Amino acid sequence: VQLVESGGGLVQPGESLRLSCAASGLTFSSYVMSWHRQVPGKEREFIAAIGNPVTSIYYSDSLKGRFTISRDNAKNMVFLQMNSLKPEDTAVYYCKATSRSKYWGQGTQVTVSP
Repeated sequence: VQLVESGGGLVQPGESLRLSCAASGLTFSSYVMSWHRQVPGKEREFIAAIGNPVTSIYYSDSLKGRFTISRDNAKNMVFLQMNSLKPEDTAVYYCKATSRSKYWGQGTQVTVSP
């Protein structure tokens, strides 16, 4: 099983980024996909999760409204659209696949700085 995140980078406050996570080696449609983030020295934080059917979507209360999760089962991919980014959104962003087993990607760095 492999989860590969991409789309991170350096942006200015107020800008947007779209993260992607490509999954392989698993029956993608059977997994709940989620995004998390982590700042050094802090616990990994839940952002959003999306099940299948895609009507099952959950967000962190603190991030709901700026971040949007989506998935494309035909392409085995999950996305995180991040708008109105703030410096406090700076973190490593991870995708996770959850079913009977759990798998994590290696993460992608997002840095929000003037």
